[in-house]
Amino acid sequence: MKFLDEAKVYIRSGDGGAGSVSFHREKYIEFGGPDGGDGGRGGDVWVEAVEGLNTLIDFRYQQHFKGETGGHGMGRNRTGANGKSVTLKVPVGTQIFEEDRETLICDLTEIGERYRLASGGNGGFGNAHFKTATNQAPRWANPGLEGQEKTIWLRLKLIADAGLVGLPNAGKSTFLATVTRARPKIANYPFTTLHPNLGVASIHGREFILADIPGLIEGAHEGIGIGDRFLGHVERTRVLLHLVSSQEEDVAAVYRTVRHELQAYGHELADKHELVALSQIDILDDETLAAKKKALEEASGGKVFAISAVAQKGMTEVLSALAEIIRAEDARLGIAAPERGIDKGRHDKWEP
Repeated sequence: MKFLDEAKVYIRSGDGGAGSVSFHREKYIEFGGPDGGDGGRGGDVWVEAVEGLNTLIDFRYQQHFKGETGGHGMGRNRTGANGKSVTLKVPVGTQIFEEDRETLICDLTEIGERYRLASGGNGGFGNAHFKTATNQAPRWANPGLEGQEKTIWLRLKLIADAGLVGLPNAGKSTFLATVTRARPKIANYPFTTLHPNLGVASIHGREFILADIPGLIEGAHEGIGIGDRFLGHVERTRVLLHLVSSQEEDVAAVYRTVRHELQAYGHELADKHELVALSQIDILDDETLAAKKKALEEASGGKVFAISAVAQKGMTEVLSALAEIIRAEDARLGIAAPERGIDKGRHDKWEP
């Protein structure tokens, strides 16, 4: 399935049905009086977060959504039927914005969460509603109110516990494929990953969701490359795993490049918990590995994990550290693991 994380949609709720002008007719009753019913209410437009979706691709093929018009009122005081509402089904983590793309309408972060985007128009009153002591036979009724219409933007920000960041070819997709059952495209050239991928990792009986986004390059916050477009997908994470390839000559400079892009992007990405890992260490001798690890520790100011997804070196240690940070953040926020939407029935487990 193709990945799409932004879509423009036109919505319009249904118009209300018109009221009826009608008079009661019955044998032997000379002046039956007005009995025109009211019009039905127009259908609403809703948006709902549903399980099993992780893309907005459906909105590439359908951009117009309209609620049904309410039924017109009828004689014998019969009210018109209410129009059927329409619901936009979106992935969990979708944000809805006004046409200016800045005014947030709602943020759907839980399965089943719903929001009414446009209310249907009220039905018009039938002539029975206008009967008074001085006007026993009104010959008019109200038309239904028009529905609401607007253009909105849908923006998807995937919900994950941990995010993988780094330059292209840092080994992020290989890491994700090794520790989860996700199957991202892997190849030996930059920007192999063109859209985010999600996977569920497990360590010591605890599961958490990992997000892999396209690699960042210098100037990404200015629109260079493609990674900056997807940084929104790691905004909701609790921790970032920053991978630096051991194949880089200057690992410290590479680390600082990505950190600069995170800071320039904003949205508090640079303030998140960060674990740093020197990846692809299976190609290094011990002396070179020690030198590069020391340089990276000096640049990051903290511990550096040495890992190889292919050789499965250091994987248990880094996964345990990720799980511990996520557990601590959940405890601080009072969130239990099932509330994050992890499917306990899945078995996307990595075994050391």
